[in-house]
Amino acid sequence: MSFRETYNNWVENHYFDEKTRQELISIKEDEKEIEDRFYKNLEFGTAGLRGIIAAGTNRINIYTVRRATFGLANYILKNTSKEEQARGVVIAHDNRFMSREFCIETANTLAACGIKAYIFDGLRTTPELSFAVRKLHTIAGVVITASHNPPEYNGYKVYWEDGAQVMPEIANAITEEINAIEDYSTIPTLSEENKDLVVLLDDKQDTAFIEAVKTQVIRKELVEKVGKDFKIVYTPLCGTGNVPVRRALKEAGFENVLVVKEEEMPDSNFAGIEYPNPEDKKALTRGIELAKAEGADLVMATDPDCDRVGVAVRTTSGEYAMLTGNQIGGMLTNYIIESQKAENKLKDNGVLIKTIVTSEFGADIAKANNLEVMNVLTGFKFIGEKIKSFEENNNEKTYLFGYEESYGYLVGTHARDKDAVVASLLIAEMAAYYYSKGMSLYEGLQELYKKYGYFKEETISLTLAGKEGLEKIAEIISYFRNTNIESMNNKKVVEVKDYAKGIDGLPKSNVLKYFLEDESWVAVRPSGTEPKLKFYIAVKGNDEAECDTKVAGIKADIDEIVNKLK
Repeated sequence: MSFRETYNNWVENHYFDEKTRQELISIKEDEKEIEDRFYKNLEFGTAGLRGIIAAGTNRINIYTVRRATFGLANYILKNTSKEEQARGVVIAHDNRFMSREFCIETANTLAACGIKAYIFDGLRTTPELSFAVRKLHTIAGVVITASHNPPEYNGYKVYWEDGAQVMPEIANAITEEINAIEDYSTIPTLSEENKDLVVLLDDKQDTAFIEAVKTQVIRKELVEKVGKDFKIVYTPLCGTGNVPVRRALKEAGFENVLVVKEEEMPDSNFAGIEYPNPEDKKALTRGIELAKAEGADLVMATDPDCDRVGVAVRTTSGEYAMLTGNQIGGMLTNYIIESQKAENKLKDNGVLIKTIVTSEFGADIAKANNLEVMNVLTGFKFIGEKIKSFEENNNEKTYLFGYEESYGYLVGTHARDKDAVVASLLIAEMAAYYYSKGMSLYEGLQELYKKYGYFKEETISLTLAGKEGLEKIAEIISYFRNTNIESMNNKKVVEVKDYAKGIDGLPKSNVLKYFLEDESWVAVRPSGTEPKLKFYIAVKGNDEAECDTKVAGIKADIDEIVNKLK
């Protein structure tokens, strides 16, 4: 059917409720809007759906959530044993518009298919969902969230029995099941017979999760000693982190935690924050203001589903600087290694895992300590996959730490996705350690740069929305793939890696990476969750000025190519 025919079907078909029909009738004169909502189905990507909340096949709504869930149910029923199916699926959700409704729709559709569905009594973090999958021994998990996207978005992520997001082969198979559903009215609905398959969880899961997080504290005596005085400002950005992060910090010994009041409670509008992303300094505006007023040394912000954490620290000038994901990851790598050494806990077979678009800062620190470094594709599920493989091989390798440049970290193996609860706790511990030495985190970072070299990274995100945007993204990355780019910033390109060929023992992925003769590199990849093309720039030099010059030169070359193609 054409997009107009699909639109007419939604308007005329009484399967769709009256509210949906009226919403669609209101846009009947807007051909462009109708096309964007109906020219395709909202794609089930590498782990699920993400889209604008609205009526339409290319939007997230109760109908597209039902369709995705029916596809997931069909995959489970066709590819697992009766015993595995009986283990059920656990579902969590964040604070976004329609999150609770989508959670209920997911549970009801699974139950209608004969699959038990566990749901929480309110919002929960993504890492707790990952933990609960393994704790409850379910066959799968679902979390309703759009992470750090603007308020008009929501999403649907699927996890498998190991607690990690589904791997590409399972995601592709689920996609096939979803694509086979053409008629929404064929999706089963909950009946009296199977309503008991929806099970409400109590707070035992919360306590078990927090206890697992607290086991990752390394210098317990230090935290107990310094934690009473060390002042922290924290904001959950109106999301799921407020209760678990504060609880973990308090129970570990951090008693001086100030919370940004405007952003403390769940709010689908995020207290007016346009982009609730802890990577963005604007999202930490209120937190930094509170820190200045109270003289706090550390500001932490978790995103709505609490799987990522951003940090601002007081500098020697008294101002507050945002740390990048690469800086936080490198510092945590160093702190974990040095602390485990001090406690005689560092394993010789320890492995640091990072993504291919993450800088070499942490990697160089790990290698200097004779530890192995593994690179994986973007997506924390690939880090989770490595943890699983270590366990399946009798722990011949020990997971030390894993992270990605986009502010995602996992300390410990209680979860198999990035966890901002445990990361916040370890960042606080690390900051308290430097505080005990009369230093700030900022000064600690400069100390590491003196030892290992100065690293700097920058990400360029080119947003190209809609059908035309997707086509333009494909065109630009095709240009890079098919053009012999010999230099950037007047430095010779010494190697090009095209991960679409399935290289370095990794699955195929639409990523290109250019290595320059001066240790700089550039990666190009389309975002898996947003209508963006991303360019990752990473350089190394003797000081910040030298690195700034290198980044500027590379950016200028990328801009010239992109502007020519736009």
